[in-house]
Amino acid sequence: MSDRLRDITGFLYEIGLLKRFRRTGWSTAGVPAPESVADHSFRVCIIASVIAVMEDADHERAAFLALWHDSQETRTTDLPHLTKKYVAAADNEKVTADQVAALPPSVARMIAEAVAEYEAGDTAEARCARDADKLECLLQAREYQEQGHANVQSWIDTSLASLSTTAAKQIAHEAISQNTLAWVDRAKEPPADKQ
Repeated sequence: MSDRLRDITGFLYEIGLLKRFRRTGWSTAGVPAPESVADHSFRVCIIASVIAVMEDADHERAAFLALWHDSQETRTTDLPHLTKKYVAAADNEKVTADQVAALPPSVARMIAEAVAEYEAGDTAEARCARDADKLECLLQAREYQEQGHANVQSWIDTSLASLSTTAAKQIAHEAISQNTLAWVDRAKEPPADKQ
């Protein structure tokens, strides 16, 4: 059992790298301290669950798939799209297989199956999770844009163009038109039933 616990603990330490690894594409746009891969993944999980509810899909499964969508970046880091033009990274299922090889079979299978479902994009939950990844990028770009980073429009355009679900498209259009802190003013208003 000690080797098993050693390997599980090692995997958990490896996943912790995602808290330190930055989303590198934003450096091109001049963002000096972009969010980490873990920061991105957290909001992707939330968005996936919201989209799934709106799409009548399993919100827990969608969030679960989103949880693993960038876990491979502990080994590949976050490769910007321009880099992918010149550097061929291993596919996510291969990286995941290597990551989980020493884990107990039931744990390895759970992770590998989630990554495979996400990558295939065939289920409603996978489509929600994949759209959540793109929608999170769009939301982050809008936040950076309002903070004065002028070179993020291509992230917004690319993210918007890649959405497939109706819910994600609706949220994206609202996100583009809404100030990113408009919710603060609404939160300060008294509840409608007490006016």
